[in-house]
Amino acid sequence: MISWKCKHTWKKSAVNTAWCLLGCSIGDFGTIYVFQIIEHSWSVWQVMTLAIINGLLTSIALETVLLMRQNFDFKSAFETATGMSFISMVAMELAMNITDVALTGGAILNFWVIPIMLTAGFVTPWPYNYWRLKKYNQSCH
Repeated sequence: MISWKCKHTWKKSAVNTAWCLLGCSIGDFGTIYVFQIIEHSWSVWQVMTLAIINGLLTSIALETVLLMRQNFDFKSAFETATGMSFISMVAMELAMNITDVALTGGAILNFWVIPIMLTAGFVTPWPYNYWRLKKYNQSCH
């Protein structure tokens, strides 16, 4: 049975979740922003799907670079970034984009929705990241 009361693990998992959130939000918000400023015929769902994919890609890229800075070779860093935190990244992306759709109709960034999206994106995978750290002593950073 895993104890959910370890402050050290909550802090470590919060740091891991924050790095993942940074990576995901770069690709996600960047995509949404570009589609806000250009003329296009894409549906909200197409833009949101591309935003999720780009968020996953930028998160994997950021985590790979961070791991390489910790002396991982590229292959090991990439495999760790994609394997250990992919469930967390997908949950994070879905939470951010469902929040966007629920509050704005989707594919719209403005100053009031971004903090809410980031909060949803952080809180959703955080318990999973804690559990994974406790159970397997594995993290991405």
